[in-house]
Amino acid sequence: MTKQLIPFLVMPGNAQEAIQFYKRVLEAEELTLSKFSDMPEQVSEDIKDHVAFSLLKIGESRLMISDSAGSTIRSGNLLTICIETSDVEESKRIYEGLKIGGNVNYALSETTFSPAFANLTDKFGVQFQILTKNTP
Repeated sequence: MTKQLIPFLVMPGNAQEAIQFYKRVLEAEELTLSKFSDMPEQVSEDIKDHVAFSLLKIGESRLMISDSAGSTIRSGNLLTICIETSDVEESKRIYEGLKIGGNVNYALSETTFSPAFANLTDKFGVQFQILTKNTP
């Protein structure tokens, strides 16, 4: 099993611009990009073409970027800590622990890009995303 922390930028509607910028300036490689229209849930017209999830490879590191799904972006919540695991059960364990006293923003569930994904704010106000890697 692997576990690592990956920076996750949440943008106020300009994620695609940021992705292109980092591809050019940091020579980032775009590994994954999903738009809100790709998600199984119904989304409003104003965000359907926005980025729901992207993964960039920059050297040996990775950076995740998405647009906000309607929540207000302000200084201080542009960064989310993403905990990536290779095991659904480990993701569930972490999710259950972090949600105690916190607030679930997106319940742990299967998505188009992960067998177990969640977004929550812990009791200290730190926002976390839990991403279980797809395994071949």
